[in-house]
Parts: sequence; structure tokens; C-alpha cells
Amino acid sequence: MVVVVKVGDRVMGSVFSEAALNDFAQTAHRTPTVLVHGGGDTVTSIAEKLGVQQKFVTSPEGFRSRYTDAETIQVFTMVMAGKINKEIVRHLESRKIPAVGLSGLDGALIRAERKRKLVIRDERGRKRVIDGGYTGRVTNVDSSLLRTLITAGYVPVIAPIALGSDSEPLNLDGDRTAAYLAGALQADLLILLTDVDGVSIDGEVIRRLAAGEARRSLSNLGPGMITKVYAALEALSLGVSKVMISSGRRENPFTSAIQEQNGTLVVA
Repeated sequence: MVVVVKVGDRVMGSVFSEAALNDFAQTAHRTPTVLVHGGGDTVTSIAEKLGVQQKFVTSPEGFRSRYTDAETIQVFTMVMAGKINKEIVRHLESRKIPAVGLSGLDGALIRAERKRKLVIRDERGRKRVIDGGYTGRVTNVDSSLLRTLITAGYVPVIAPIALGSDSEPLNLDGDRTAAYLAGALQADLLILLTDVDGVSIDGEVIRRLAAGEARRSLSNLGPGMITKVYAALEALSLGVSKVMISSGRRENPFTSAIQEQNGTLVVA
């Protein structure tokens, strides 16, 4: 069994608390585990302190993302692959969990095609086409590198940055990065830890969603959850057995997600 876990920025404080780290240690010692992290809020905060203005865009389908220009990709790489990634490695090592921090740049772990154009919806709801900046679309994941680390007993900790065709760094969405990594490993389970209890429709958390139901629900979801559900669908299409979208603020967030005790389970 292989488990891929994505931890969002807003639950890192909870997920890397002493109790949750002990929970993760139990999970990692029992099951080969890959950890993917976000960090968008931290990137925004540091970029603004450095005087790099951040811009966010929304696609016609409702997906919200950071517009990554030449200055922003430098800050994004520094914060994601440096500050956040190494802090997580340090937390894991403090619990005697052997961890290796990587981004998609290292060993060309994740290759991506640079998006040349982006279609966005402006403030008036009109569609516009803008330059794609430094945002990528995943084309390949080197699963052999991950399998080598897992077999040696390490937990790979992955920052969502890819290597472009011109060797440039590219910004990737963390949830979708986790989906591609899980697909490349043919993982048994992808866990997307977030700051809510699962997928809510009409105010009610849905405990189980089949892929067809999940796809039909996309238009009713907010910009944060729509990306997670879409990533879940991508993971299933890539051969992942099941996806759990659950809260990172619950007690024992890792084992409770594996045991399907809370959150929304998305299945094919």
C-alpha cells in the first residue's frame, strides 16, 4: 500500500503539531508515504514583504489561481522549495521520521509544459486571454526516484514546482501535483487535508462521492474545493484507488483519513 498526502497551507499548524506528528509517524512507519505540501498564503505574505505584488485570476469554470510572472516564480520557488519544504522536513526528522525534501526540479522529478495562454474571467465576468506566465501543466513524473526513496525508508516531501521544457521553474497547483504523483505511483489512497470537514453541498458534508457525482458537483463548489474535487477526479483517472478529502484539524488527521472516519471519500 502507498499513500500520498497533500497538506494545505492553512492546516500546517495543526498537521505539524506534536500530536498530529505522532499520528503521522505511526502512518509513515506502517505505510510507504509521500507528502506534498502547499504554501500559498506564505508565498503571498513573503512576496508582499519583498514588494512583489500578487495577482490572482479565476478561470471561466471557477478555478482560482495565482498569476505567476517572472518575479513571482522566483519568490514561489524560494518559499516553497526552501522555507516551507525544509521546515516540514525538520518537523518530521524531530519525530525520527527519515524525510527527504524535494521539488519537481530535483532529478527532474516533475516535468511540465508551460501554459502559453490563460483564459480568465475578469471582474465583469467577461472572458479574457492573457499570457500564461510561469504556470505549468504536468507532462511526466519520474516515479523511479520516488520508489527508490520509499524503498530506502524515506518519506519524500515534495514542493509543487516543475521543470519546464526550457529548464525553467513552473508553478503547479499543490492538489493536482499530489494527484499526478499518486497516479505515477499507482497509490492506493490520496489524502487531501484541508481546513474544512469535506465536500459540502447545500450545507451538508457528503461522506461518499462517486466520480460521476463529483464531476456534476463541480459547478456548485467554491474556488477552494473545486480544485480539490477536480484533483480527486484526475487521481482516479490516473489509476489511484480512492481519494479522501478531509480536515487536517481533526484529532489524528492521518489515521482517521485512512480509516475513512471523517471527510469525503471520492471513488471511481
